[in-house]
Amino acid sequence: MTGLRVLAVDDEQPALEDLAYLLRADPRIGEVATARDGASALKVLDRAMADGRPVEAVFLDIRMRGLDGVVLGRLLTQFARPPRVVFVTAYEEHAVDAFELKAEDYLLKPVRPERLAEAIRRVCAAVPGGVPGAAADADPGPAGPDAETIPVELAGVTRFVLSSDVRFVEAQGDYARLHTATGSHLVRIPLAALEDRWAGAGFVRVHRSHLVALKHIDELHIDSGRCTVRIGDTEIPVSRRHTRELRDLLVRRARKGRAE
Repeated sequence: MTGLRVLAVDDEQPALEDLAYLLRADPRIGEVATARDGASALKVLDRAMADGRPVEAVFLDIRMRGLDGVVLGRLLTQFARPPRVVFVTAYEEHAVDAFELKAEDYLLKPVRPERLAEAIRRVCAAVPGGVPGAAADADPGPAGPDAETIPVELAGVTRFVLSSDVRFVEAQGDYARLHTATGSHLVRIPLAALEDRWAGAGFVRVHRSHLVALKHIDELHIDSGRCTVRIGDTEIPVSRRHTRELRDLLVRRARKGRAE
């Protein structure tokens, strides 16, 4: 594979042309198809699949006539080999929908080339087998391939937090509070959903109300059968049922670090 096969979808012709131009300018992109609406996008995807050259990523506007981007995004998740999705929109309020659909990124118009480059990097890292030359063409940055962008609301403005920056997560009813080095953010996602979603990214459940990032654990304390971990200045309880598993994970992580 010489580059990603992507589809750009937008019902506004100037916006579609600008997006296609920026995509074609990136050396990690091999082919760029375009569509003006959701129905046309499905036809392009079906034709590419029939030709044995499935589209690997869809850069998708949200507010479109007919089949809008959120509905189309849900349809794409039902594909046997769903393409990666990057939403490209002028509206911030759909960020939660994008997160729930496991979109690779959420870009706001007007699209900045550097943000598009980052979205392409995320797609390259997520595509099975990767993309030859992707590492050389773009700096992967400190986030790493497992990082995910999480939309959070702050004073009426949607901001984005990288999962790799989250030190631990605290359950608050049907919500979860993400704790980073600089603050905390409440998101409308149950802790159990984040546990499933981030299991492969080094997050483990230590208590019914806490999920922690292994790499951010500074100390593990066991005293009179009571176990806690310290992350920064915060001490987090570890339930009895999770103590042995957590201890074993930390030991294996330490051994792996020494071996490397």
